[in-house]
Amino acid sequence: MKKQILLAATMVLGTLAFTASAEEIGDVTTTFKLLGANHKIVVEAFDDPDVPGVACHISRAKTGGMKGAVGLAEDPTEASIACRQIGAIDPSKLDKLKNGDVVFKESLSLVFKTLQVVRFYDKKRNVLVYLAYSDKVIEGSPKNSISSVPVMKWD
Repeated sequence: MKKQILLAATMVLGTLAFTASAEEIGDVTTTFKLLGANHKIVVEAFDDPDVPGVACHISRAKTGGMKGAVGLAEDPTEASIACRQIGAIDPSKLDKLKNGDVVFKESLSLVFKTLQVVRFYDKKRNVLVYLAYSDKVIEGSPKNSISSVPVMKWD
């Protein structure tokens, strides 16, 4: 049992080491809480770690209250994503990308729930596609958001 827990922890930490980290851009309060932090919507930005020239912005709900203030709350499984080309993209790197690679991962609860962004390359249309969704160890959510980035020449 201890070996299984250690293996699972190693896999999670290994995945996190290769994903982008987000920078908080701002937030808005959606519900005032007398005790603890307010419920809010947070907007974060991250750059694709494997495709320089692409940046994504993601918005998600963050639970407040006493549980939220101490990190015990489970955030809702809803997020929205928008990705754009912000610089030159090296086309020779695109064929080396693996579809479904995790480019961003963030915890939505103390242990079992995460928000993930995975990338796909639609070679026929020369478009990068980013899918944001959340998952849980036992049961995930079908709620998702998608953003497409047409790869263009950058002068």
